[in-house]
Amino acid sequence: MLDLPRRQRNPMRTLIAMALCVALGGCISVQVPKLPAGDLPAHWHNASPELGPAPDLTGWWKQFGDPELNGLVARALHDNLDVQQAALKLRAARALEDAASTTYKPRLAFNTLEQPNAENTASYFQAGFDASWELGLFGRSDANAHLAAANTGEAQAVLQSARVSLVAEVVREYLQLRAAQRSEALLGKAAQAARKKVQLLRVQERLQLASRIDVERGAAEAAAAESRLADPRAAIVQHAQALALLLGKSEPDPAWLVAKPLPKLAAGRVDAVPADLLRARPEIRYAETQVLKAAGELGIAKADLYPRFALGSSLTFAALVKGHTRLGDVNNSFAIGPIINIPLFDWGERRAVRDAREDQLQAAVLAYRQAVLQGAAEVETDLAALHASGQKLQSTDDAASASQRSLSLSEKLQGLGQVDGLQLADAKLALSESEFERGQARLAHGLAFVALYKALGGAPLPEDGEGGESGAKTPAKRDAGVFPSPTGRRGGTPPLLLRAAPNEGTPSRNLEIPRASEPSPQRCALGTSCRPSRGEMSSKAETQP
Repeated sequence: MLDLPRRQRNPMRTLIAMALCVALGGCISVQVPKLPAGDLPAHWHNASPELGPAPDLTGWWKQFGDPELNGLVARALHDNLDVQQAALKLRAARALEDAASTTYKPRLAFNTLEQPNAENTASYFQAGFDASWELGLFGRSDANAHLAAANTGEAQAVLQSARVSLVAEVVREYLQLRAAQRSEALLGKAAQAARKKVQLLRVQERLQLASRIDVERGAAEAAAAESRLADPRAAIVQHAQALALLLGKSEPDPAWLVAKPLPKLAAGRVDAVPADLLRARPEIRYAETQVLKAAGELGIAKADLYPRFALGSSLTFAALVKGHTRLGDVNNSFAIGPIINIPLFDWGERRAVRDAREDQLQAAVLAYRQAVLQGAAEVETDLAALHASGQKLQSTDDAASASQRSLSLSEKLQGLGQVDGLQLADAKLALSESEFERGQARLAHGLAFVALYKALGGAPLPEDGEGGESGAKTPAKRDAGVFPSPTGRRGGTPPLLLRAAPNEGTPSRNLEIPRASEPSPQRCALGTSCRPSRGEMSSKAETQP
């Protein structure tokens, strides 16, 4: 063994001790738990066996075949203020994530200090450089990166959720607008037929072929038909204004108020498998970030149980200023050494925080499972509603076709003198009612389709420069498996699927994104679908220091 002098052995021991601390510090870290994947079924049980092309999740609304609707969706994605806010918050979160990655890197500062003398005859001037480098040992650096990446992931989920909700709301409002316009036209025809029937009844009354009761009954029906026109007219204004708000405008486009037919949904099928929810549904992505954040908070709590090490140095120049301009002798000093903070006794506070963070991590994993189950349940429910609404639409189509044939036959018989005007008016009223019911069934079918693809998380993925003039950065594409990495940098494999075996990390509380429910369309007095309330998503995207 080489016999080193004593002054050489001590530094060697110091280096060995420091290297051992660094190695041990790197071993103590919190593993991000592997999220369970067995809560989703292999396939959807309520999927309808309809034939036809399957709509893409990023362009499902094109299944309506309406160019105007396609243009409104594109404009809303560009101009909507909520989406722009979410894009800016995402850009802020990414900037803070970049800043957080420098927390445990060396820092250098320059400062000056002037201390006036009490006799006002001289002052003391000092200037110098200070350098420090905190070592993120015992898992502190990785935990800080987890927190920063989780905040960015939250902002990504909020942005995509805003886009999903926006597309669904634009399509819903557009369908309800066209349905209200169609209802106004049909109710107008019904009111006209009811007025014509009253005129015929009065003629028959004069000829003593009808009683006064029949005339009054017909007049009451005509008045009721006229009163029903107020509801769709109010609905037209309401839905047009809602569309304007979604597009970031103060008033609707006059072109929207021009009556156009309700778009007909093309027959199709849903080929999205349950596993696609893990990539597409923002609520599940948000729940993932909460697990990552809880793991980061637990890592910080565990690191606080151990000492904190840093290296510091300073180079200082000091001089005595005599009078106003004269400098005395300039002295300089240089110092370098370790900065050590060792926690000794705190009445168990740090251990209590660690235990609380462990429970929160377990709660976050359970919240993730709940988000997955809730997403699957919503999709199954919406699939069943879509299938049922499709069957109802088919029945109303048959009824409307039968009413049309009945009217055509009545017109032919009237030409032959075998049907009077009252019977023809009744046939027209029956056709208007059948067309109205078919319009309502078509609207309900379209809204069920919207609810389904909102539950699936269908919306275009953000493009580069998301947020228009804001220039906000965009979240990574989910289908490429890109997610904030545990090192605090963007890109890479999803962190929650990487590191721990199933029996390693313990599964934190998930502040789940509130999500609007998608009830089946309810019949309103105005002849259109009741508009469900929209849920709002809010989440902070601030990086913890």
